[in-house]
Amino acid sequence: MAFTGKATYTAGTTLPELAEDVADVVGIISPQETPLLDALGDPLREATSIRHEWLEDELLPNKDAINDATWTNPASDTTFDVDNGSRFRIGDQIQAEGSEELMFVTGVAGSTLTVVRGYAGTTPENLGNDKVLNILGNAALEGADKPNARFTNRVRCGNYTQIFTATVEVSGSNMAASQLGLADEMDYEKQERLRELVRDLEGTVINGGQPTADPEGSGTVRRTMKGIIQHLDTNIFHTGDSGFPSGNDLDEAKVNYVLRKIWENSSGNVDLIVVGGFQKRKINAFCSDSRSYGANDTTFTDMVGIYESDFGICRIVTTRWLPQDAVLFLDSSRISVLPLAGRSFHFKPLASSGDFECGELIGEYTLELKNEAAHGLIRDLTTS
Repeated sequence: MAFTGKATYTAGTTLPELAEDVADVVGIISPQETPLLDALGDPLREATSIRHEWLEDELLPNKDAINDATWTNPASDTTFDVDNGSRFRIGDQIQAEGSEELMFVTGVAGSTLTVVRGYAGTTPENLGNDKVLNILGNAALEGADKPNARFTNRVRCGNYTQIFTATVEVSGSNMAASQLGLADEMDYEKQERLRELVRDLEGTVINGGQPTADPEGSGTVRRTMKGIIQHLDTNIFHTGDSGFPSGNDLDEAKVNYVLRKIWENSSGNVDLIVVGGFQKRKINAFCSDSRSYGANDTTFTDMVGIYESDFGICRIVTTRWLPQDAVLFLDSSRISVLPLAGRSFHFKPLASSGDFECGELIGEYTLELKNEAAHGLIRDLTTS
């Protein structure tokens, strides 16, 4: 029998051979979007060391709190302790939050203040422990000598870079063979592994932490970056916290409470609210009860993409990689995801030791999050 090039079981048959009906597209269903990285955008610079650092500063504080459980009598108690006596000077006018009474500081000894109660004709009030005190301003004496200099110290903050890698290896036969849905197996594998690495980068930027020992890495310790959640400390709110709006479901009261607290504690301009899928549905429900539709309307819309409040306009970003019980409030102008110089994601061909081609996708990145008090976080929300 003459050679036909066909398989034995088809040779000599009278039936026509049927071509495979396979679409020339490879469908991928795995989640690969990185909405937070997309919202933050590309950085304007690169990191130049595995330890990336930046400077932070703040103004002298104009708030403190009473630290004296025995101080309540408005008429006779003119001395009391505060948390930080160094924040006060003789000549300060102070006022407790929620009180109409003004007080005038006449003496500061350590953490103990001596004041004039009911200053400027106001009525003395009972003020309890832990009451927040606002320092309105200082009145200097005419012709007086200069006051003692006061200043803040700049703080050096930083984060480490983390290396993300993936290997690509394709046999010589696979390289030579025609493939359904693609022209080059090596190129296809590069694209797939790169999608995975960028996905992992977003997950690490949100949730990552760095080791407490040897954060710079060693032969036995892998270097990891600290993520957004791990950076936050000042404005973290849990359902059930004192003063936090009641209930475990996300609602407008909780969102506005956090935005107000960030506004009170910093000059941060929150412009991103980052949520998972369940909490996004809760935000969509904020205005469901007030929507109305005409008799001829055939489209039902139930989505909130931007939340505008007294404390700013916030874009809602929905990402799969945020814990479902959490909501992040971010000032994007203070956040950057930086590659180490020359180490943004790239492919490095490696020497082959056999009948295959191989290489490695490599990227090294870090998170720069300035002024953690400009951001916020809610945890422990319901997820079902």
